[in-house]
Amino acid sequence: MSIHLERITVRAEKFPTEKHYPFTLPVFRQMPPLPVDASVMCFVGENGSGKSTLLEAVARACGIHIWQAEGGTRYQGNPVENLLYRYVQVKWADGPVAGSFFGSDIFRDFAKLVDAWAAADPGQLKYYGGKSLLTQSHGESLMSYFRNRCRIKGLYLLDEPETALSPKSQLELLTILSANGESGNAQFILATHSPILLACPKARIYSFDTVPVRSIAYEETDHYRIYKEFLEDRNKYL
Repeated sequence: MSIHLERITVRAEKFPTEKHYPFTLPVFRQMPPLPVDASVMCFVGENGSGKSTLLEAVARACGIHIWQAEGGTRYQGNPVENLLYRYVQVKWADGPVAGSFFGSDIFRDFAKLVDAWAAADPGQLKYYGGKSLLTQSHGESLMSYFRNRCRIKGLYLLDEPETALSPKSQLELLTILSANGESGNAQFILATHSPILLACPKARIYSFDTVPVRSIAYEETDHYRIYKEFLEDRNKYL
């Protein structure tokens, strides 16, 4: 089992403001230190609960670059929106390791960067299945990335990796997470809504639907409960 990262601590007492997101979220203001004691750890919760925001902050706190295009100008921009990482402390098990951040909403930006790198050095594509990610469907390019990249030793932060994946592909990704986590090379932290990915054996699941965040069993998640009830009697929801 791979344990590269041991603990995540949010230093709420050092927050610079109480008026702007994400520092307004109670889940961050009352978050206990989170032990990272599994090779696969999952953040679950409703949209807006803070799970993806913390995942990005952990990536930046670990020195992992997030490859994305620069955002455009917005009306009423938030000057502190991306500063949570400054108040996140991470404890490594045996020193920092290389890492990678996957975000479903920025993957196209990353794929374009890989193509640009390959124009100068075609050998770069060997890390992503040997062909351009842009020449494949969205789902195919995601799986090509997961199959090839996740075999390399490191810390992998995945934000809703199930996006654009069929149930069959999610099952394959589940196998990739489990096998590479148990291999001793890779450790995964993911924010997800997928009951398939949440079923990863020995995964630690943290729920962001409670304050403070707490560890829960797979069967306690809304994702498991709602899907199970729907499949057993879908008419009650129609």
